[in-house]
Amino acid sequence: MHALPSPDALRQILPSVIFDLADRFVRAGHELSLVGGPVRDLYLGRVSPDLDFTTSARPEETIKAISGWADNIWDVGREFGTIAFKKGEHTLEVTTYRADAYDKESRKPIVAFGDNLHDDLFRRDFTMNSMALRLPQLELVDPFDGVSSLEDGSIRTPGAPDVSFSDDPLRMMRAARFASQLEIEVSPEVRRAMSEMTDRIDIISAERIRDELVKLINGADPSTGIDLLVETGLADKVLPEVSALRLEIDEHHRHKDVYQHSLTVLKQAMALETDEAGPVPGPNFVLRFAALMHDIGKPATRKFEPSGAVSFRHHDMVGSKLVKARMRALRFDKDTTKAVARLVELHMRFYGYGEAGWTDSAVRRYVTDAGDLLEHLHRLTRSDVTTRNRKKADRLAFAYDDLEARIAKIAEQEELQAIRPDLDGEQIMRLLEIKPGKVVGRAYKFLLELRMDEGPLGEEVATERLRAWWKEQPEAQETPTEG
Repeated sequence: MHALPSPDALRQILPSVIFDLADRFVRAGHELSLVGGPVRDLYLGRVSPDLDFTTSARPEETIKAISGWADNIWDVGREFGTIAFKKGEHTLEVTTYRADAYDKESRKPIVAFGDNLHDDLFRRDFTMNSMALRLPQLELVDPFDGVSSLEDGSIRTPGAPDVSFSDDPLRMMRAARFASQLEIEVSPEVRRAMSEMTDRIDIISAERIRDELVKLINGADPSTGIDLLVETGLADKVLPEVSALRLEIDEHHRHKDVYQHSLTVLKQAMALETDEAGPVPGPNFVLRFAALMHDIGKPATRKFEPSGAVSFRHHDMVGSKLVKARMRALRFDKDTTKAVARLVELHMRFYGYGEAGWTDSAVRRYVTDAGDLLEHLHRLTRSDVTTRNRKKADRLAFAYDDLEARIAKIAEQEELQAIRPDLDGEQIMRLLEIKPGKVVGRAYKFLLELRMDEGPLGEEVATERLRAWWKEQPEAQETPTEG
């Protein structure tokens, strides 16, 4: 942890817009403080891109203070005391002191404006976020010892954690998220409250849970956050498929359970992320979540073989369906859901390559089935090797090196990433004298299979093969205009 810079140093490193805003509020007779994350981040040695303020001014007074100065003003959060606005390149939020009350059956607070900074800080989630810098003098206000929390690497609440989590149960998810993002632990009393109050998460919307989960997975140490969710029982509510992995002994990977294997795969996948210029820029939620969830089909497919071994046949297909269901329940968008589910479905495809070898056709299918996710699949498959047997790990790595080399070689010869039949739909309909319909789709699929198996054929050969195929179809006996 870093020390808080001196006021003079802060004036040099903080955006000047902060002090321009403070001057306007002071002249209008209002208090203004920089609050929460931006203050915490100063102790972590960084300047937050988010600029959040709290004030004694009521929303209408805030609007009056910034009118004619702010470039744009949004008052959609006015009911909750928040006015957002843009000034130059900065987007800022100013919120009136709050002293909310909570209805135990509701997910929303009963909004009540407060009249002092201390009470406003008390209602915040964690002590490390309950610090403020009074403006313009830059005086630190830390009534709940947030600095000590950061020094200790411990997440604590300003008041009793059970009261805090009862007020806003999403704070339990936020505790796990901060554990991941800041690589720190929760205090024993916070952990105990999380364990005792898991049912309270039921009143939180799926969208809010999803947003915290994404931030957790994209954190610096997501395994810490996931472990916290699993050990407190919160995962039983929000990611039950992950909790269930602890019950599965994974003979193949020789871990004590599939859960620990999955966390290892997640860590290894993170290490293979690229920078912004690379094909899988990190933090990459799709890759990370697929790594965590890739084996969730195992509990449903576990089978004890006569030899005494344990098998998990088709756990990839089952897992893909389970991922889709969970992500839909958490209101993920269709594209993200489809991408993660596809990676889970394909994560076992590579196994067997080293022993049996693949034809060029099989390599083409692998690339085509992965589509835009090929680079993600490369990383997920490599990360899935967690065996302690060094010879086996080296053999699998060598086999995958060979597969990638073959993909590159074939790609030099043809446009592997966009494999298409040698004839398109228009040509098919013209040659067979048929109208748009299912038959065109079947003919297209036939030609695509040929393309996969034999590579580029050229239009002339593809035409001959298509005509031969057509003679065997029942529709060929019907009138030419029917499709």
